[in-house]
Amino acid sequence: NRQPADLTAEFRAIFAAEPAALVRAPGRVNLIGEHTDYNDGFVLPMAIENDVRIALRPRSDRRVTLASADFDQQTTFGLDNLGHDDGSARWSNYVRGVAWAMMEKGLPIQGMDAVISGNVPIGAGLSSSAAMEVASAWAFQVASGFRMDPIDMALLCQKAENAWVGMRCGIMDQFISVVGQRDHCVLIDCRSLTYDAAPLPRGYSFVIVNSMVQRGLVDSAYNERRSQCEEGVRLLQRRLPGIKALRDVTPEQLDAFASILPPVTYRRCRHVVTENARVVSSVAALKAGRAAEFGQFMNASHDSLRDDYQVSRSELDTLVDIARATPGCLGSRLTGAGFGGCTVSLVQSKAVEAFVSHVSESYRRATGLTPDTYVSRAAAGAGQSYFTVLR
Repeated sequence: NRQPADLTAEFRAIFAAEPAALVRAPGRVNLIGEHTDYNDGFVLPMAIENDVRIALRPRSDRRVTLASADFDQQTTFGLDNLGHDDGSARWSNYVRGVAWAMMEKGLPIQGMDAVISGNVPIGAGLSSSAAMEVASAWAFQVASGFRMDPIDMALLCQKAENAWVGMRCGIMDQFISVVGQRDHCVLIDCRSLTYDAAPLPRGYSFVIVNSMVQRGLVDSAYNERRSQCEEGVRLLQRRLPGIKALRDVTPEQLDAFASILPPVTYRRCRHVVTENARVVSSVAALKAGRAAEFGQFMNASHDSLRDDYQVSRSELDTLVDIARATPGCLGSRLTGAGFGGCTVSLVQSKAVEAFVSHVSESYRRATGLTPDTYVSRAAAGAGQSYFTVLR
């Protein structure tokens, strides 16, 4: 990823001027708590060191000129005529969407010149889009001279992705990009939007491995899972009238009323209900320093996603099986929505180099695919890392 000095040089070369500030926002990996967000549940992500950075200078008019250092492209639009870019600069739609959402909120944004660069892998399930949105929101507020509440910023960026870009994501990705904390993961309550940091175990690293299978998360499969969860809630409300979402159902209650649910619906509900319990137990394990116990919760999460929620696929299962059998690994699971993308494994730091080598070679032999790997500490979120004033 380009460092600040490189982005400054890029800005100088393109705009023949010095940038005024530099902002950044990280991608994320979810450690546990999958498909719980749209069921009002709990998630446990951490911000990663891969990020999106923007060097910017305010303009006195309402024009926004963007240059992508990664794609070697430029695009310009007016704040009074945003427009979608359906051509080569589709990456700019995330910035346009954030501008739209800010103006919808009545925020007094102004134009800017900006150079953008990022090293969050695209299409790997590590939230490159959320990093782009949060960095854009920071850039606009710095250029315009105001500060947003962090939670409001996360919600605004989610609205931009939902309504402008057209991806129906939950709140987790934008939220952790804003509130991430160094060397901590963050428990997010997707109903109340309260959050609590939990320390990550010392002497261990998280290794993210990209299966190189593009996520085949077609809308129909995702929406089918959502509707099955909603059906489960409707049926369970006959016996549990106080519940509003699967978040409100305990594992014991689900078992007691399993007979009123169709078998597939029961399995979908069982994943969500037990996954919420695993997230809460995982935080307790981390706060007590029980790394091995946390690794077991990661394993149980993957098995549930594979068997009950059925969103894994053979390549992800192969990666997880190889990882679990490799010395130094305490737990491994798919991360993200499934159907492709990445796994995340908890590995003793002293064993990481051998782990990466063994997993990469074994996976290549098994599938013919050469995976990308990332080793990351938990990083600070955009809202916890001050922007850099360059002049």
